[in-house]
Amino acid sequence: MNVRTLFFVHLTPKALRISAFDTHEWIYKQLHVPENAVNMVQVDGPRRQVYIKFAEIQCLQEALHSTNGKSEYKHDNGEISQVEITMVGMGNKRVRIANLPPEISDGTVRYAFSNCGEIQ
Repeated sequence: MNVRTLFFVHLTPKALRISAFDTHEWIYKQLHVPENAVNMVQVDGPRRQVYIKFAEIQCLQEALHSTNGKSEYKHDNGEISQVEITMVGMGNKRVRIANLPPEISDGTVRYAFSNCGEIQ
């Protein structure tokens, strides 16, 4: 099952950056998530955010329940960062198309994006 719900981890804004390797280690050691339960990890270093896409919704719910939405990350220098953990959906996306010829109809554009979800 390919779960579209993501697990969102946010370190405090002033926290030191952590490497991708350390992020993966934290996920498995702190959250106790099996390696095969994670399909994708996306790290946004400047924003101190990590998005985790789970293979099974049950693993996501267990991780949320066990942490109660809060955790800590201990940096190599001993500093501890508070971590906020929440579940996020895909949400709405606004798409702008530049340089589209005027002869392309709205219907053609809607059809082209129809496999992406509901078009408003």
